[in-house]
Amino acid sequence: MSVRPITDEQHRAFVERQPWTSFLQTPAWGTVKTEWRSESIGWFAGSDSEPVGAALVLHRPVPKLRRWSLAYLPEGPVIDWAAADLSQWLEPMSAYLRSQGAFGVRMGPPVTTRRWDAAAVKQGLADPDVRRLTDVAPTHRDPVGNRVVSQLRELGWRSQAAEDGFGSGQPQYNFEVPLVRRSSDGATEALTEAEVLAGMNQLWRRNIKKADKAGVEVTTVGVRDGAEALRAAVERFHALYLETAERDRFTPRPVDYFHRMTEAMGAEDPDRISYWFGEHEGELVAATLMVRVGVHVWYSYGASSTAKRDVRGSNAVQWQMMRDALAAGADAYDLRGIAPTLDSDDHHVGLVQFKVGTGGEVVEYAGEWDLPLRRPLYAAFDLYMSRRG
Repeated sequence: MSVRPITDEQHRAFVERQPWTSFLQTPAWGTVKTEWRSESIGWFAGSDSEPVGAALVLHRPVPKLRRWSLAYLPEGPVIDWAAADLSQWLEPMSAYLRSQGAFGVRMGPPVTTRRWDAAAVKQGLADPDVRRLTDVAPTHRDPVGNRVVSQLRELGWRSQAAEDGFGSGQPQYNFEVPLVRRSSDGATEALTEAEVLAGMNQLWRRNIKKADKAGVEVTTVGVRDGAEALRAAVERFHALYLETAERDRFTPRPVDYFHRMTEAMGAEDPDRISYWFGEHEGELVAATLMVRVGVHVWYSYGASSTAKRDVRGSNAVQWQMMRDALAAGADAYDLRGIAPTLDSDDHHVGLVQFKVGTGGEVVEYAGEWDLPLRRPLYAAFDLYMSRRG
C-alpha cells in the first residue's frame, strides 16, 4: 500500500463511490477551513490507478515555526477500518505526512464502538444514581470499532478523548435517528414516516401537531434555486442565528463562513447543502442548515426566534427535514454531538433530553487519536494547546 497526493477530482470520484463519507472528509471542506492548509491524499494498492482509500488532510502550522504542522484528518481517513492489520494503512500515511513536515497526526476514525437506544438513555435519565451515559449498559457493541481502538493503542496512537465527549476536535458522541431497519444479515429496509414519528416521544409528536395546527410553514432553499436565492437564504439564516447566539450565550460564526461553506459544498454537489425555514404568519421562527453526503444527512446548524416559541417552529422544521431525508433514501438523520451526561444538574443534559425525544440513538465513535512523529515539537504544541485552553 502506498500513499500519495490526489487531485480534487480523484477525491470527489472516490467519495461518490462510497455509501457515505463525513462532509468533513470532502475536498470542499478544505476550501471552507481557510486558516488551514489542505490537501487530498489517496491510498493505492500495487499498481492500481484508482485509490482504494482517501482523506482530506488539514495542516495546522506551529506558531512561529510554519515549516512544521499538525496533520489533522477530521472524521477520517476513509479506509478499510475492518482490515485485520491497520498498520498496512496507517504506516504509509504517517510516513507520507512526516515527509510533508508534519510533527504529528490527529485523526478521527469514522467507526462506531457502542450505541444506546432511546429507551436505554431514558432509563438512565430517570435514575438519580446514574450520572453518565457510560454508566448505562449499551444496547449494541461494535466489534470492528473495538478492534480498531485496540489496534491503535498497540500501534502507538494516543486517545484524545475528553470527559465531556468534545475535546479539541469533533464530538465522540453523536445523536442519530435511524431511517432504515437493519436485519441480522446486514440488509436494510427504509422506515415509513409513520414509523419514524411513532418512535418519537409524546412531547415531540405533540409539538409537531401543534406547529401544524398553528400554521407553521416550512420552506427550503438550495443550490438549484440559484445563486441569488441561496445568498439571500444565508443572510436570512444568519440573522436568526445571531439572535440565537445572543440569547443562548455562544460565540457565533461570521456570515462569511456560511457563504464560503455554502458556495464550496454546493459547487461539489448541488444536493449537498440546503437551508430550511419555518415561518408563522410571515415571521421567521426557525431556521436550519442541512448537509447530505450519500445516505447520511446532518442537521448542521440551527436557529430559532425568541418570540413565538409556543408555535414550535423548530419541531416543524426538524420533522420536515427528516421527511425529506427519508424521501431522499437516507439511512440516518444525524443531529451531531452531545455530551455523555445524564446528570440532571449538568446544563448539557437539556440537549440530550431534547434529542432523545426524536426516538433515535446515541452513537459512540472511536474518538480522535494522535500519533507524535517528531516528539519534541509535538510536546511543545501539546503544551501550547493546553495553555491556550
